[in-house]
Amino acid sequence: MVLNEIDSKQFRDMVRVATHRIGKNAEFVNSLNVFPVPDGDTGTNMNLTIESGARAVSENPSSNVGDLTESLAKGMLMGARGNSGVITSQLFRGFYKATQGMKTLTAQELANAFSNGVATAYKAVMKPVEGTILTVARVAAQEGASKANDTDDVTEVMKAVVEGAKKALKSTPDLLPVLKQVGVVDSGGQGLLFIYEGFLEGLLGENFADQYQPDETEMDEMINAMHHQSSVQSQLATQDIKNGYCTEIMVDLNADVPNKKKFDLEEFRKHLSGLGDSLLAVSDGEIAKVHVHTEHPGDVFKYGSQFGQLGKIKIDNMRIQHESIVDQDEEQQGSVDFAVIAVASGNGIRKLFESEGVNRIISGGQTMNPSTQDFIDAIKRSGAKKAIVLPNNGNIVMAAKQAAEVSDIPVGIVPSKTISQGLTAMLSFNPDASVDDNVEAMSEDLDTVVSGEVTQATRDTEIDDVEIHKNDYLGIIDGNIKVDNADLIKATTEMIEKMLDEDSEIITIMFGRDSNEEEAQEVVSQLEEKHDDLEFEIHDGGQPVYHFLVSVE
Repeated sequence: MVLNEIDSKQFRDMVRVATHRIGKNAEFVNSLNVFPVPDGDTGTNMNLTIESGARAVSENPSSNVGDLTESLAKGMLMGARGNSGVITSQLFRGFYKATQGMKTLTAQELANAFSNGVATAYKAVMKPVEGTILTVARVAAQEGASKANDTDDVTEVMKAVVEGAKKALKSTPDLLPVLKQVGVVDSGGQGLLFIYEGFLEGLLGENFADQYQPDETEMDEMINAMHHQSSVQSQLATQDIKNGYCTEIMVDLNADVPNKKKFDLEEFRKHLSGLGDSLLAVSDGEIAKVHVHTEHPGDVFKYGSQFGQLGKIKIDNMRIQHESIVDQDEEQQGSVDFAVIAVASGNGIRKLFESEGVNRIISGGQTMNPSTQDFIDAIKRSGAKKAIVLPNNGNIVMAAKQAAEVSDIPVGIVPSKTISQGLTAMLSFNPDASVDDNVEAMSEDLDTVVSGEVTQATRDTEIDDVEIHKNDYLGIIDGNIKVDNADLIKATTEMIEKMLDEDSEIITIMFGRDSNEEEAQEVVSQLEEKHDDLEFEIHDGGQPVYHFLVSVE
């Protein structure tokens, strides 16, 4: 079915779904943030920017798309944060300028709006850098414009925009050396792709997965990017940060101030460019917003105040931010006498292991299996005289054993196959005992815990007499799929019921990135109705892939 125009309802849906999509994936975008300063906030900034725009759209009762694009642009300008947030707001400022007064948008008008957005954003940046969000926006708009020459279907144009953004995003590491060095795509470009994908989803009226569901290779890259962020930042010397204060101001140009000067955006930018770098200065004629890295924030405030009333101001000392990251990294690499090294993914799970005495974490798990070299490096960095390793995954045990064989110090491998087994094994760790004695004691405890994992099926199949349907939730007990259910809560409770026996006492539930505490509590509530003799614990694991990790002891 051909869709010849976008009306106000469809545009509202596009904005709503795009906002939801970037919000759900903000942390992933943050993890890719290595340029221009690896401060891990690109996703957060872009999310807050479009949220501000979405609120403005929701408050506008108009049935004209042009009125809604104006609200979106002004809302995003007011809420814009950081480089990528400001650039995104300019993309949609240009989008609005091209759609003024339009009741609906045709395929050609939609393509023109994206193209005008790109032109506006490039003008807003003092020194445009390719390999960034600008590249992704430009190629996406070009593909959209090309498709509009061949079809009147707005959905086809939007699909072309998304495909163009994907193609451009893949090219960003080839255009920006720092991205290639780390092995990541541009974070702002990735964020923009999520927004455009949300537009397409909203336009089609189809429900895709809330959170980006990459294939196995992409998942490895995704986790690898997160793993590298801290090390990337520590490789940068704090003293190399030329302008140390990330400074933002908002100027109300309509406000009366003493000796008020006439505002000219080009002159405004020209003056500010002499005060620092990473400059972004934008205006809709009523509000001017500035982002700049400078050594003298006061000079920025003083200059901006000549043109109107200063609104929101923000100063971040990037040197202190950077030093704290480096210090944290160095602290983690401090020497210990007896190292315990565990493989884990998810901040919450890391903290649980650290609270039980683990002093080295290797990021990884189901979707990113650490190499033998990763284990060797972790052992060496520990500076320890002896070490214990908890692989926490059956696929990782062999690599850990290889590392132990070539290590210069005694290394014992406790063959834990799940996070739950690893945590239970730590209860028997004795820093005063030998490596062999610890391996024996900790390994004995592995059989005392039943491990469960809940994840989503990626395809239809049948395993161990269980019929599996794509996107259903799978309950995996000690490595074997035992449950398939379309409902997350039902799948989890059913799995836990199968894990119980007469000796069961404690059930620990760790919710991951794709679930939340409320869902975990709902699982507990349903189980408590049948089992008032059991003790329940809930933790924020923060793990990818698995909605819940469960142990029964």
